[in-house]
Amino acid sequence: MTADIDRQAVTRVYARWAPVYDFVFGAVFARARRAAIAASDRVGGRILEVGVGTGLSLPYYSRNSRIFGIDLSEEMLRKARQKVADRQLSNVEKLAIMDAEHLDFPDASFDVVVAHYVVNTVPHPEMALDEFARVLKPGGEIVIINRVGAEDGARRLFEEWFQPFATRLGWRSEFPWKRFEQWAQRTRHNVRLIERQPVPPLGHFSLIRFGKAAAAAGAGRLEATNVV
Repeated sequence: MTADIDRQAVTRVYARWAPVYDFVFGAVFARARRAAIAASDRVGGRILEVGVGTGLSLPYYSRNSRIFGIDLSEEMLRKARQKVADRQLSNVEKLAIMDAEHLDFPDASFDVVVAHYVVNTVPHPEMALDEFARVLKPGGEIVIINRVGAEDGARRLFEEWFQPFATRLGWRSEFPWKRFEQWAQRTRHNVRLIERQPVPPLGHFSLIRFGKAAAAAGAGRLEATNVV
């Protein structure tokens, strides 16, 4: 699991995307983003959105949830802050520059950690996932929208061929499901898969939910549902 993505390069890429990001990606990923927000709001409480970007998701959270958004790109966050001001999103606690692999929060700070299209863009995905689990409260959920690579066939061959180009853009075209499975098995944090569902566009992305075991003695194991 090499660090084939450079953090500074990713920051530069998203600084360039910031002016047009909403126009290019807003509608394309809207349904998947809304599904992740709905899953997050079902848990509610204090929510950390990692890779909040231009704040596309912020207006759609329940006003009963408190949102803390982080991103590496100041240019993207500037757009997000403008949305918060324009729409008077009083439930947004703060927006800050922060590295997903080194979250500046104490353990068990959030009821939900959300990451839209983030895990396959960081240099060390498993480190980021460990940080998500660390700052999550017992009984909370990690809600992820992420590209899941093909296991075989023509799409798998294309992803392997395209990977050098994707790396220059700051993301991975090949990101097999087994990386999530292996992380969940070996992390020191007690997490279990709750749900994995394909989401638009084209089913190349998935809504993935992991739950962190409740602290109470005798709490049952979380069972996976709707797994495909």
